[in-house]
Amino acid sequence: MFDADKKLLDFIRNNGRDDMSKFDSAFKALFETNMGIKPGEHVLVFSDVIREDETISDIDRDRRTRLNATGREAADYAAKTYGNGSFAEFPATPASGAEPPMGLWLATFGAQTLAQLKQEGILTKLLDKSANGDQVSRAREIIVAGNSQVADIIIAMSNNSTSHTRYRSLACAAGARFASLPHFDPDMFHTSMDVDWKVLADRTARLVAAVNRAEWVHIATPNGTDMHICKIGRQAAGDDGLLSAPGSFGNLPAGEAYLAPLEGQSHGVMVIEWAPTRKLAEPLRLTIENGEVVRIEGNEAHRDKLEAKFAENANCRNIAELGIGTNEKASRPDNLLEAEKILGTIHIALGDNSGFGGQVSAPFHEDYVFYHPTVTLTMADDSERRLIEDGRLLV
Repeated sequence: MFDADKKLLDFIRNNGRDDMSKFDSAFKALFETNMGIKPGEHVLVFSDVIREDETISDIDRDRRTRLNATGREAADYAAKTYGNGSFAEFPATPASGAEPPMGLWLATFGAQTLAQLKQEGILTKLLDKSANGDQVSRAREIIVAGNSQVADIIIAMSNNSTSHTRYRSLACAAGARFASLPHFDPDMFHTSMDVDWKVLADRTARLVAAVNRAEWVHIATPNGTDMHICKIGRQAAGDDGLLSAPGSFGNLPAGEAYLAPLEGQSHGVMVIEWAPTRKLAEPLRLTIENGEVVRIEGNEAHRDKLEAKFAENANCRNIAELGIGTNEKASRPDNLLEAEKILGTIHIALGDNSGFGGQVSAPFHEDYVFYHPTVTLTMADDSERRLIEDGRLLV
């Protein structure tokens, strides 16, 4: 459903205002500090709703219900404070990295643009991630030509991430500043979002500069993870939470240096102990060869989820991302969005990396966080530099 349900929105305004007003200062910082809103700009906030076929814990149901309500409140705040805010929602997608439904594309790009994409036979291919390079380029031309219909600021407060989707990359191509808050807990507005963004940006930039001097990155952690990540030909970038330039994109809360490893080269072992929102009952051991997961060992139920994704699409096996956390206010291991930003952690993602410098497209992107890493950079001349020692940044 798109456009806020009037009865629910009235209830939030009339009955929940005392509780929700605690976010007003956070919304002000979000729109003015993080997004750099200007007079007359249009804000689109979207969220998702829990599908009837989902099986989730009571704790996660509560968080997701609060997330949806906070998204509505953020859109309402933007409308009242800056004069132009709208809200959209849809049933949750099957996984992070899956394209959002057509209704959100319509709310974002407009009916005329979607009609042209459909007429040229591109829209369905974009939605199922089967569009080739030429089709994606043509879609970009069409959307950029109609960019006057696209929101200036998009706040993605859906539970599953839209970061690694054609939808997001095309919105940014049209000039939208895009903040992605998947798995967000509204309480984070008072913790990992309450940082000195300039200090965080400076720290992140130093880390990016150091990583970009390397060709390989070696990661070892106390739980047995031992990975060699190939960076040859790839550039790291920083996610620092300052999204004021046209086309900017990043997570909020922010705080990481990240890159898409060169496909087909990385190798080693990943021992994962945390799923996106829970600690695993027992660790899973993933063996990586030629840049892909080739074997999973362990009896945890999360193994079934991963193997199902691998069976659906072999590209889900890809080592898609290496990230390093830079946010000193982040601390929660039970929430992936914040966990991957914890200062001194690293995370490795599987699946899609086509939106940030990689070559693999898949309807899946999932990060796994590793604690107390020791990270060593190897340069083109085979010299080495220690970047992190047992979770402590050395730059």
